[in-house]
Amino acid sequence: MVKEKQEKQMTIRSKKQGRDAIVFFLLGRLDTIAAPRLEQKIEPFLNGTFDITLDFKDLSYISSSGLHVLLHAYKIMNLNKRKLVIKNMGEPVREVFVMTGFISLVVEEET
Repeated sequence: MVKEKQEKQMTIRSKKQGRDAIVFFLLGRLDTIAAPRLEQKIEPFLNGTFDITLDFKDLSYISSSGLHVLLHAYKIMNLNKRKLVIKNMGEPVREVFVMTGFISLVVEEET
């Protein structure tokens, strides 16, 4: 039972790249439970001089709560003329972005 619960929790790791960029690696599901944790992790970087990259390689699911966090981040970063980049978006997550129109808001990087 505990193992099943751990698999559903999202893990967020970060790595600074140079002086003005940070990458967040998301593992698991960006759902209603995990969205506030992501928001808390990226919030300190939104009003600064950082570009933010979200690596979705290991992200299996995104809910409307997760999209809300990304929209909020996008708006603030756009005002500050900074980039929010998403890379390694898998097909299930991409489908959600396409269906909701969010695909037009993101800068996507292929690796």
